Amino acid sequence: MPYRYAAPLLLLPVTALAQIAPPDTTRAVTLPEATVTGYGQQLPLRRTAAAVGVLQARDFERFPQTALTQAVNTLPGVRLEERASGSYRLSVRGSTLRSPFGVRNTKVYYQGIPFTEASGSTPLNLLDPALLGGLEVVKGPAASVYGAGTGGAVLLRGRRPEPGTSAAQVGFTAGSFGLRRYTASVETGSATGYLRATYARQSLDGYRQQSALRRDVLALDGEWQATEKQTVGLHALYSDINYQLPGGLTRAQFLADPRQARPGTATAPGTVQQRTYYASRTALLGATHEALFTDRFSLRTTLYLSGSRINTPYLIDFERNTLLGGGGRTVASYRTALAGRILRLQVGAEGQTGFESSRNYQNRAGQPGALRYDDEIRTLTGFAFAQADYELPAGLLLTAGASYNRLRYRISRLSDAATNPTGYALERNFRPEVSPRVALLREFGPALAVYGSVSTGFSPPTEEEIRPSDGSINRALQAERGTSYEVGARGTLLRQRLRYDVALYDQRQRQTITTRTTDLGTQLFANAGTTRQRGVEVALSGWLWRGEATSFQPQAASAEGDVLPTGLRAFVSYAYNHYRFGSYESGGQNFSGNRLTGTAPHTLTAGLDVVAPLGFYLSPTINHQARIFVNDANTEAAPGYWTFGTRCGWRRSIGGFLVDVFGGGENLTDRRYSLGNDLNAFGGRYFQPAPARNWYAGLSLRQGKRKK
Repeated sequence: MPYRYAAPLLLLPVTALAQIAPPDTTRAVTLPEATVTGYGQQLPLRRTAAAVGVLQARDFERFPQTALTQAVNTLPGVRLEERASGSYRLSVRGSTLRSPFGVRNTKVYYQGIPFTEASGSTPLNLLDPALLGGLEVVKGPAASVYGAGTGGAVLLRGRRPEPGTSAAQVGFTAGSFGLRRYTASVETGSATGYLRATYARQSLDGYRQQSALRRDVLALDGEWQATEKQTVGLHALYSDINYQLPGGLTRAQFLADPRQARPGTATAPGTVQQRTYYASRTALLGATHEALFTDRFSLRTTLYLSGSRINTPYLIDFERNTLLGGGGRTVASYRTALAGRILRLQVGAEGQTGFESSRNYQNRAGQPGALRYDDEIRTLTGFAFAQADYELPAGLLLTAGASYNRLRYRISRLSDAATNPTGYALERNFRPEVSPRVALLREFGPALAVYGSVSTGFSPPTEEEIRPSDGSINRALQAERGTSYEVGARGTLLRQRLRYDVALYDQRQRQTITTRTTDLGTQLFANAGTTRQRGVEVALSGWLWRGEATSFQPQAASAEGDVLPTGLRAFVSYAYNHYRFGSYESGGQNFSGNRLTGTAPHTLTAGLDVVAPLGFYLSPTINHQARIFVNDANTEAAPGYWTFGTRCGWRRSIGGFLVDVFGGGENLTDRRYSLGNDLNAFGGRYFQPAPARNWYAGLSLRQGKRKK
């Protein structure tokens, strides 16, 4: 299989460009198109009646492998922020408001395993880019297949070697602010399965005070075809992560010295004094079984277990959590003909349970002091779903589905040293919710497909929102509910040399959850009435020039092959967000009509991919984010910014090794800006300064062979 390296374009329509036929200037070239999981249909992207963003392994490699941020942010409508080193916050179509940290309102799956915990939180920082072979983002309510969530669903896929290959790879990267990164992997693939083991270690001193990071990740993935009609997969992940929390700054502190950590005040100590950090050790074990009973009927089942031990000293509290979780998902798929037209049916269910032992102590300079309270939280959540896809005349595809969702929390306070040493118990049962979705797609040949959809979803509060770190129990918080209306078009232009994808949506939410931060750094949550979230997402990409493909003829086989096409490509990704509060009053103030807190009205990513003969490549990228209001009153805002970064390198086969020597820089214009702002923060401490100009360089060696 030839190697195709072309510093890919990372856009919804660009995945299909990553594999390219030899150039032909006299006739149109038919470009292969990605098949997406989407709503479980396994259809080409152009036949998927939804806004879906797609990344592949090559897309992550276009940027420094230190974080997922840059690659994910090339998808319009998706924002991944790093508030501190290793502290991610993901927003799909405006869910930042209720996410002071972590991932809320969006369901995440890793290798087909539910990665979002039963409590609703997703530890995305446990993953390393070296593990990922692909990513799909289903935007908007995805409840008809993936359960609760009005933001969408993220489907993560591990790397997989090609059949008939085996290889070993090592890599090292060093950079600014004490960056050190080591990776190693071994893999083998055959016609009946594969096995891959990956290790990644990353350490960083950090741009700011109190912002160091250390992360070790070990993953083992395998799949075997047990019989002609049965396939078994096993996936194991272990992650040990520790990163410091520098805290938010006021505008004056941000302008005076963005590298400082949050200083102390008259009411609270500083983050350096209290040694605030996050430390987690997590293990995940999952198994999948797929049975093909006939050519028309199949059943896929996934089971998993997980466990975590987490320590988090906040400004006042020292929180120790032990979590155990488990669950499963099963999907039955059936295909038949109805009135001479193809009908695809899916029926399935997913269930998750979690147990958390959470103890909060006084924080004494990063060490636990006296016990404040001791809780046990039991979570049970699940949903059942059904979906039908029917091929209608005139190139129409009709999709209809719905899910039935349940969630229950049981919180047992074993001890409350302040008010109730004997404890008490509380149960929160959220009302069952049925979430339907209907979509219609029409193809006008390979160059154009248009679709429209109406979907609903609901997103109940996470355990961290019901029970914040100050020990209070939020008994009044209700689930968000939303309805989304969407139309879109995707296709090709100019003899299939330009791909485009456009989506317009109008999402109306009720009981929107908002957050505020107290003087002691505790995040509290409340329902904020209604919001209306309207937007436009556009992705364009295409060849400006294509040259001859250069064959390396390497002795070291790559999982991707051995052909390097030369040329110049360009891409642009843009999102416009017109997000407003509806009816919303709080604390005697009326915020109705204000812009939605934490969401930029404009975001833009654009870049070039230059591949020259002899293996040289260059991938410059620019990013823009408009001004963001950081409080509900819209009286404070984080300024907009432009940033520029690039990666360059040389890739060649030498002495049986595929060698990649690379280097690059981020924020090369040395722009001072805040990323991952603290919303509605007490005392105006909104700003989390992003790193200044920084550099990196590294080397990757891959040795492998193709089996006979």
